[in-house]
Amino acid sequence: MSDLIVGQPVFISIDNQLAGYNEDYAVPQMDGFARRVDGCVAMLTAAREAGIPVIFLQERHSRTLADFGRELDGQEAVHCVEDDPDTELVPTLTPLPDEYHVIKRRYSAFFGTDLEILLKGLNAKTLVLCGALTDVCVHYTFVDAHQHDYHVRVATDAVGGSSQAAHDASLNAMEYLQTGALRSSVEIIAAFRAYDGPQRPPVGGPVQSVMV
Repeated sequence: MSDLIVGQPVFISIDNQLAGYNEDYAVPQMDGFARRVDGCVAMLTAAREAGIPVIFLQERHSRTLADFGRELDGQEAVHCVEDDPDTELVPTLTPLPDEYHVIKRRYSAFFGTDLEILLKGLNAKTLVLCGALTDVCVHYTFVDAHQHDYHVRVATDAVGGSSQAAHDASLNAMEYLQTGALRSSVEIIAAFRAYDGPQRPPVGGPVQSVMV
């Protein structure tokens, strides 16, 4: 175990949804989504092999738009609507029966969800993040995790922002809050492979879905 991991790690895939492949989608995103997915999958594979708990986050909204709130006040149009194929998780980044799926309706995965209860049940100390968007859902989730006193690591080559400038600014802001937060997927995979702590708890039923 390296200093990248403090206590029990949890790997979190943030909003790796099929919309990332759609260049004309309502939410802008940097080029290179497919490459970033590959990096997330590589880390996911290492986490699974090490027995590290894994959580998949998915932004999803009602077709009535009642749960968007102020989310459409900026540059984003209606997005991540339920039953839209683009809202679905990338097939290679979906949960196994002993992993967890958290639906969220806001940028931060801590806001209005049971994520904190789940993390406490897993005895989580270090959260390792990848996914989209660096300056929105990754950043908001990072900040709330920081304020809940977790050690947080972000795979800089496996997150993408709404623009390169926004991506860079958010990464700098996260590193400002936690020195050592920014890591490469190669570093994270090495830390996962060296991990020899508690294994994730198995379940015998269907995918664990934590709903708002």
